Amino acid sequence: MGTPETSREPCPDRILDDIGGAFAMGAVGGSAFHFLKGVYNSPSGARLVGGTQAVRLNAPRVGGSFAVWGGLFSAFDCTMVYLRQKEDPWNSIVAGAATGGFLSMRQGLGASARSAVFGGVLLALIEGAGIMLNRMLSGQQQMPVIIEEPQPNIPGYMGQVPGLPQAPVSAQAQPDSSSAGSGSGWLGGWWSKEKESESTSSGSETKILESFDAPPVPNFEYK
Repeated sequence: MGTPETSREPCPDRILDDIGGAFAMGAVGGSAFHFLKGVYNSPSGARLVGGTQAVRLNAPRVGGSFAVWGGLFSAFDCTMVYLRQKEDPWNSIVAGAATGGFLSMRQGLGASARSAVFGGVLLALIEGAGIMLNRMLSGQQQMPVIIEEPQPNIPGYMGQVPGLPQAPVSAQAQPDSSSAGSGSGWLGGWWSKEKESESTSSGSETKILESFDAPPVPNFEYK
């Protein structure tokens, strides 16, 4: 998000842009103010005509005054940008003070100084409010949104979230066949004893057969 200084028009075009915006602001605001004032001050039966006449007489004057102030402010602002070679709020503050002092020069040095201080303080407040608002909006946009999804309570997953690698099952958790067989009662123990005896007997026969020597190969050579 750009700052108020960087989001404005470049300097040559900035003067015309500010003049037009200030004239429109003064004309619209002055029209509303003087229309209500004319309606209030006019006699009954001619209030609408009195309000319209007040707008026609005073709205262009207020718009012109705003346009002069906006044009001088932009001219001083562009001058500060040219001299300092950078855009920051100090340009606007100095330009506001210079504009207020320049417009009050015909009333004397004291009035010009007071207008310059008033213009500088007013622009400092405006710039400070703009910077604070800009930081608040940028902080809200950069804040990440974290949405916590509840784990599905589905039987068969054994407490594991679908889509994630499951923890390996330890060796102690696997059932032991020997312990299972021994705990199945006297019938399971009897069958296990028979299997053990068969395995030992088969192994002994294999050992006995392997212990015999092979018979000699007959030789048919004539002596």
